[in-house]
Amino acid sequence: MPNLNPRTQNLSRGFAAFLSPPEPDVIRFTVGQPDFDTPKGVVDAAKASMDRGETTYTRSQGSEELCEAVSKHLQRYKIDYPGIDVVITPGCKQAILYGLMATIEPGDEVILFAPAWPSYDPMVRMLGGVPIHVPVHRENYHPDIEATRAAVNEKTKMIILNSPNNPTGAVYTRDEIQALVDIAEENDLWIMDDMIYANMTWMDWPYTSPAEFENGKDRTMIIGGWSKTWAMTGWRLGWITGPEEFMTSVKSIQTNAATHAVTFLMPAAVEAFNQMDEVKKMRDSFEQRKGLIHSLLSEIPGLNCPEPEGAFYALVDVTGTGMTDMEFANRALKEARVQLIPGSLMEGGEGLVRMSYANSSDNIKEGCRRLKEWLASLD
Repeated sequence: MPNLNPRTQNLSRGFAAFLSPPEPDVIRFTVGQPDFDTPKGVVDAAKASMDRGETTYTRSQGSEELCEAVSKHLQRYKIDYPGIDVVITPGCKQAILYGLMATIEPGDEVILFAPAWPSYDPMVRMLGGVPIHVPVHRENYHPDIEATRAAVNEKTKMIILNSPNNPTGAVYTRDEIQALVDIAEENDLWIMDDMIYANMTWMDWPYTSPAEFENGKDRTMIIGGWSKTWAMTGWRLGWITGPEEFMTSVKSIQTNAATHAVTFLMPAAVEAFNQMDEVKKMRDSFEQRKGLIHSLLSEIPGLNCPEPEGAFYALVDVTGTGMTDMEFANRALKEARVQLIPGSLMEGGEGLVRMSYANSSDNIKEGCRRLKEWLASLD
């Protein structure tokens, strides 16, 4: 057969090997999706759109109504880009890929904060870029500003931010975001702001976007979507916005790569912004579960879990058990009947396991009980 593109060979598939549904008796802390149904009003809006026959081609960047609704929604976070510079994408991953396609060239370096969500690295590599993993502070998983500054060179093109963060649960402070914007300005870098968990912050400080700062707006692209906040993971709807010239490139990419997102889902996505009461119920539940899982994990000898600050992930240091993260995850599944994500699937994640607390309180209690009893039995 003819040769394949070498950039696509041996790309990481992230957590795929640990996301297969386990046997029914296993407590599952692996899947990063809300355990709620999509709000009924959103589902009804999609059905009504189909009933109206809205199943044909539409505006490539997304309906004007939806793009304006996204622009208005982002103003809640002090992000100010007009609707004409919003593109609705078939999922946030597509938006991230578009942002990279519009900005990086082969050989360009992209700074990631390690451990980082595992799709960033292969996306950069697919385009011929070079991911540079800068370790975060292990005590709280916040970025190491000086290490970031030291990692920048003439090949650096972009910094990718994800706060609240998957897999760490960290929420970067306003001062940290300002410091990263300053580094980007000093070195003329792009910033990708993946704000998919922006609504889920549990500390005294909120999500802060680089686009909020005067020296950040013209170099920041905003990635977001409906998957996490509105429990719409399977709907595959995302958005991307940023400076006008950048978005002109993104619009061309979308037109040629996907045409547009699903037509009859666009009215439903607009309706989602009217469902903030339902969003608050989900958010309050996750915040309660954050306190529960952190409290229970803190009682287990050998485990160290910095308090999760946002999203719905706890990143647990298991080195105190004497096991590697991979050994811990495999044995926890086999011996304790608890499924976890080993951190070594991400560069910089060695010795850590990720636990999603997008699970019922009863399952969180039972899963932590099993882990505690299993580790005690090993002593």
